[in-house]
Amino acid sequence: MQAEKDAEFVGAALDAGLRAARFSLPPSSEEFAASIEPKNVPAVFRGVLKGSAALSRWDPLYGGLDYLLEKVGPDVAVEAMMSNTGHVFYGDLRSHERVSIPFSTFMQSCKSHLGHLNAASDSSKDKGTGKESTCSDKMCPASSENSEQLYLAQVSILNTESKDRCSLQVLKEDIQEPIFLKGKSFSSINFWMSRAHMRSSTHYDPHHNLLCVMAGCKKVTLWSPSASPFLYPMPVYGEASNHSCVSIEEPDYSSYTRAKYMKEYSERVILNCGDALFIPEGWYHQVDSDDLTIAINFWWKSRIMTEMLEHMDGYYLRRIMRRYMTEMNKITQMGSFSHSERNGDFQSTDGLSGAGSQPFNKVTNSDTSDKKGAALQSLKPCTLQALYELMSLVHNSVEAVDQNDRAESASQDTSVCQSNERKKTAADDSSLLEKDPVAKIILPVEPLELRSMLLAMVHTFPRTLEGLVLNILGPTGAEILTRKFDEMDQGSTPEEQAEFYKIFYSAFGDQYAAMDALLNRKELFSFQVFQSVLDQYLRVCVERPS
Repeated sequence: MQAEKDAEFVGAALDAGLRAARFSLPPSSEEFAASIEPKNVPAVFRGVLKGSAALSRWDPLYGGLDYLLEKVGPDVAVEAMMSNTGHVFYGDLRSHERVSIPFSTFMQSCKSHLGHLNAASDSSKDKGTGKESTCSDKMCPASSENSEQLYLAQVSILNTESKDRCSLQVLKEDIQEPIFLKGKSFSSINFWMSRAHMRSSTHYDPHHNLLCVMAGCKKVTLWSPSASPFLYPMPVYGEASNHSCVSIEEPDYSSYTRAKYMKEYSERVILNCGDALFIPEGWYHQVDSDDLTIAINFWWKSRIMTEMLEHMDGYYLRRIMRRYMTEMNKITQMGSFSHSERNGDFQSTDGLSGAGSQPFNKVTNSDTSDKKGAALQSLKPCTLQALYELMSLVHNSVEAVDQNDRAESASQDTSVCQSNERKKTAADDSSLLEKDPVAKIILPVEPLELRSMLLAMVHTFPRTLEGLVLNILGPTGAEILTRKFDEMDQGSTPEEQAEFYKIFYSAFGDQYAAMDALLNRKELFSFQVFQSVLDQYLRVCVERPS
């Protein structure tokens, strides 16, 4: 089980085009700039740091701690992260604090921990249980000292975006940038070091990133920005908006229902000493570091961020939101429903068989005109079944109001329920389609068959059609119905279109009220999609303006 947990992994749902590329030889700067960086997909470079001064001088197993202590000096203070959650470092400011400590104090703590590791290793060998150390084997428990909760994270070696002095600037002398980054203008170069095994929370960075392991081992789990809905990023207006809300140790799937699928969209890569990983901006990553792991990283602005003009941001925001809404609209086209598989089987999908079929039998066998009878008889069995289910929805709704004799109260309750449903949309993560019975019924019906069904309702059950559109039809149903209208129009002549709409709207006492009902609910559907986009990608909840 542990071996499986520590191995590299590719989620079953991860698109092949989003999987990290592997390189055993470093590409040229031209190849990286032309073929790797623009794809915005991670890439692993094996052994690309071999031969660098830092790699040979910083290794804790070969005197690296003493070298770093002497190189930096005894009087230099660095900012470290102190976790309130043990070996897990979450981005939320409430779960950690930044503390200033002498670099020498941290190094001495690391030397002490290395002594414990060596003693434990010697003890194992004396007992005959010694074995060659591997990446996962080094994750032995740290001593009981509180310093295991300290992590040197993002300590500046170079920072072009800040005028503050970089506390570890002296280490730049040991660093040679990989050949494929030649010519890059770095925003910063940072030093990262864990004393004991530690985990960083899932987050993304606003820059392109090359993570280089100088000593030890790191396991990095990656998610594309498109996986945001499964990771529940913190609200965009918060202090830690680039971090996930989901705990990496004890995820609460009852609160974050989509998170149970996050592994399927992830990839885990293992970086050993000398390896480097390109993490494009916006890609979520969660990092596990072994004892005494040292890394540096290079951050630089992507081309797209460099070239974005600030005065265009308002347009970009609206354009991207519209694009996401268009994609999310496709949710109504997903899923399989028994309507499309009936082939004449009259089993109801909504528990409306049995006693509920009696009113339908009475209606279809009633003494109607030949025209009305012909309109019904021309429908396919599956379309006739859909018609029956729509009628049942209307009739059941009317009966419920009549029986309770509380129409006004019911209206208020419905308003409250609709408000609560909007708030629950992200929490229960059920499809908008699943919540709208009319939408589920009409979605599988072919456009021209739906036209025949609606015309049959005009001739035979005009009041039922009026009640359906004005009182029962929900936002998703309105969206699907009008899409079906568009599909009908594509297969009809202008004359046929005009004739259909003339007949359809003749069923309503107020034709404009029917049009308003359809348009208003279409807009409400779009707003629900907008809410879903805001929640899943920005973690922002909004109410519809009155």
